[in-house]
Amino acid sequence: MIQFQQVSKTYPNGVQALKNVSLKVDQGEFVAIIGLSGAGKSTLIKLVNKMIESTDGTLLVNDQNVSILKGKNLRSFRRKIGMVFQSFNLINRTSVINNVLAARAADMNFFRTLFGLYSKEDKLQALESLHKVGILEKAYIRADQLSGGQQQRVALARTLSQNPSIILADEPVASLDPITANQIMKDFEKINKEENITILVNMHHVDLALKYANRVIGINNGEIVYDGPSEKITEDLLKKIYGRELTDEDIMFKDK
Repeated sequence: MIQFQQVSKTYPNGVQALKNVSLKVDQGEFVAIIGLSGAGKSTLIKLVNKMIESTDGTLLVNDQNVSILKGKNLRSFRRKIGMVFQSFNLINRTSVINNVLAARAADMNFFRTLFGLYSKEDKLQALESLHKVGILEKAYIRADQLSGGQQQRVALARTLSQNPSIILADEPVASLDPITANQIMKDFEKINKEENITILVNMHHVDLALKYANRVIGINNGEIVYDGPSEKITEDLLKKIYGRELTDEDIMFKDK
């Protein structure tokens, strides 16, 4: 469970990215966070695993107070929270399976990590993760030989190898074409349903958020202006979230 209690975030330059945000996300929910660039979407996501720290309020994740976590305790906490980024963050000059196995490095000593001495169990888990996202046959191909969509699937498989209870995804399909973007979102949907993993995904494109997420959180200028079922989103609510009429860029994947 993720619980924000009157959480605010002000950056050193004085920008208040979040203002007294309170919300609760139960285990197994698939939540899309929508709003304009700069509305506070990425800030909200990054607070959950303490990539950034809140200014005020309390944030609880699986009954742990995130603000007090440091050092070894913080590293242990983060192992159960997967991150997927727009930029994939792969090591291009090594194989797909080695990229997935990298998720296990945090649990290994320096010597084993340095020489890539992964256990049989780690390797089997990496292959299983690749199977879950449909690219098992690419396991021994170099990562830089894959398409953008395939690389994002590798990033998702790497996250699955952590055995996370939560996956945070920051604009995971923003750089992909419409068909590939839908395929990746279907992967998230499948993982959410089959693994009961909580997914928080920061989305720019409204139609994908409404199509795949069960719940939508709309943020405008650091404040939550909508939090509810995706099927109850109306044009008037979207205007409230975005503060304007939506453009073609906002819904570029519509009807794809």
